[in-house]
Amino acid sequence: MAVDPKTTCYDDTRAESFQSYIQQSGQHKAVLRSLHNILPGEFKRIGAGKSSLDVLGVGSGGGEVDVEILTLLQSTFPAVPITTDIVEGSTQLTDNFKALVAKTPNLQKIPFAWHLMSSENYEKQVKAKGDMKKFDFIQMIQMLYYVDNLADTITFYQSLLKNNGRIMIINGAANSGWDILWKTYAKELAVDVIKDNLCSSAEVIACLKSLGLKYEEHDQPNSFDITECFNPSSQAGQHVLNFLTMKDNFYESFTPEIRAGILDHIRNKCSTEKDGRLMFNNNMSCILVHA
Repeated sequence: MAVDPKTTCYDDTRAESFQSYIQQSGQHKAVLRSLHNILPGEFKRIGAGKSSLDVLGVGSGGGEVDVEILTLLQSTFPAVPITTDIVEGSTQLTDNFKALVAKTPNLQKIPFAWHLMSSENYEKQVKAKGDMKKFDFIQMIQMLYYVDNLADTITFYQSLLKNNGRIMIINGAANSGWDILWKTYAKELAVDVIKDNLCSSAEVIACLKSLGLKYEEHDQPNSFDITECFNPSSQAGQHVLNFLTMKDNFYESFTPEIRAGILDHIRNKCSTEKDGRLMFNNNMSCILVHA
């Protein structure tokens, strides 16, 4: 299968930076804590009276959160068959996801359909076929930054929801470290993977309101230690810094002046000091969009 070059942003070196970021940021743990509070009740409403359940993951990465979501759904409806479709542009992260599924016994009875492509190409494929599979639950975790048009993307996926279905969008919170950094340095940072869609939860909610869609928002507080990002000899720190700026090599990607400005901004505007360590504001927002 040909891979869409636009969405291989996490292949090779960037996949390594992404995995380092995930390990150090504790993002998945923060997301999972929130989901365990939110999803059991939502799943009971979504699946009430249904004889089967269909799930779609868009930009699912290595699948760690998807696996937990599917496990929660199974525990809520242990006798109901579940199918899962996954849309992900990175071959490396898709392989990681498949490996995770292979060693997770409870997922062996769930059929997976893998779509190695961008969200836009999945939309084109679905519309070209004219046979749109509908879903009870769609998860879009930290992926709306990579789409061409926010409103069009949300409209398309909302059209795929079955009765009582939900889209779960997780994005950086308004005024989080990510939001502050990328909007301040949009000209320098948003030239490669993320171009015109520097959306925090504020932009997502504004879009939902403009579309007249019903939604609810849940805060997901999170911060993580980025002290090592300021140590040029720390490989782990450099991986995280590469990911924060979406560059293969942060120190070779900017002039000394721009580099110093970004580092100063991360230290003083995006982080707080605690016990001599720098803690990056990684707050997120979980937004549930109704059918």
